[in-house]
Amino acid sequence: MTKIRIAIQKSGRLNEDSLKILKEAGISIDNGKDQLKATARNFPLEVFYLRNGDIPQYLRDGVVDIAIIGENVLIEKGQGITIVERLNFSKCKVSLAVPKSVEYNSIKDFEGKRIATSYPNTVKQYFDSKGVSAELHIINGSVEIAPNIGLADGICDIVSSGSTLFKNGLKEVEVMLTSEAVLAVSPQINKDRKSLLTKLQFRIQSVLRARKSKYVLLNAPNEKLDEILALLPGMRSPTVLPLAEEGWSSVHTVINKDTFWEVIDELKSAGAEGILVCPIEKMVL
Repeated sequence: MTKIRIAIQKSGRLNEDSLKILKEAGISIDNGKDQLKATARNFPLEVFYLRNGDIPQYLRDGVVDIAIIGENVLIEKGQGITIVERLNFSKCKVSLAVPKSVEYNSIKDFEGKRIATSYPNTVKQYFDSKGVSAELHIINGSVEIAPNIGLADGICDIVSSGSTLFKNGLKEVEVMLTSEAVLAVSPQINKDRKSLLTKLQFRIQSVLRARKSKYVLLNAPNEKLDEILALLPGMRSPTVLPLAEEGWSSVHTVINKDTFWEVIDELKSAGAEGILVCPIEKMVL
């Protein structure tokens, strides 16, 4: 039986979020502690737990068919690998930072300076685009300490909250790119596994749509119904049902969570009452 082979990060936050979205997509994985490979019980899928930086080569060689990986890693090492789905989690920035004591004016301040990084290709491309020449020191691991021990004048690294930079006496001065987890595909994937990828993507897309939405039920006086309905986007159009109390209707709809509170405020002002908000597990279109 053909199975699609997916690579995910061996450990860390991206590992947890990757397993979570697969679980929400209805895929049960039999994985024990320290396993490097596991099989799904209810979907033709094999999971490979790999080092994040090794995943692009496994994709390129066709050892795995797909991967959940940070976009920043693909930018650094994944030339020729296609992204088929943006997953909207594990968001971060790849930034340049210098010691807090250093006065910073522009990217030109990096001219001739020493930069410690695990992302040499990304830094070189960025500096080339800005007409800046700098000396790169490639470090695999924590680069934040490099300026403190005199190895570098600045660093390029992933920034999430910025707390690690702060603890090491650094400040972020340039955001080179933003990144999130993506679903990437091997250029060597075959026809049968592409078919499985389509099924998996359908499930993942249903999960992602649900994460972005809230199900809303409310009561509306009939004389305000048109005004209230005009405020509601819905998947196609809101559902309207008569209530037992004459002159009132129940309205059911879906609201994007990014605009949720603004819409709720408008609904209340328009006369909506008894507003009930529910999470959505899946949204299948």
